[in-house]
Amino acid sequence: MDSITIIAVVSIIASSGAIAIGTIAPAIGEMMAIMKGLEAIAQQPDAANTITRNLFIGIAMIESLAIYCLVIAVILIFTNPFWNYAISHGAK
Repeated sequence: MDSITIIAVVSIIASSGAIAIGTIAPAIGEMMAIMKGLEAIAQQPDAANTITRNLFIGIAMIESLAIYCLVIAVILIFTNPFWNYAISHGAK
């Protein structure tokens, strides 16, 4: 394999790893936040509006971690800085 193919393969593997590993923790965090939010609403139904509002803000912040991983994966696939380096140095 030439070095351009190796860079492509490593970029695809790294981006898929970033997505796979980077979405596990936010998914578990969202599950735990929703679980605790529902427990809090069950214990104090009068505070449901406040709990729900805070729960949605927390879930949005947790979800931003998965979005950052998606951005890193897209950068690795489409705008990888190693492509330009390999091409400029005559990679074969």
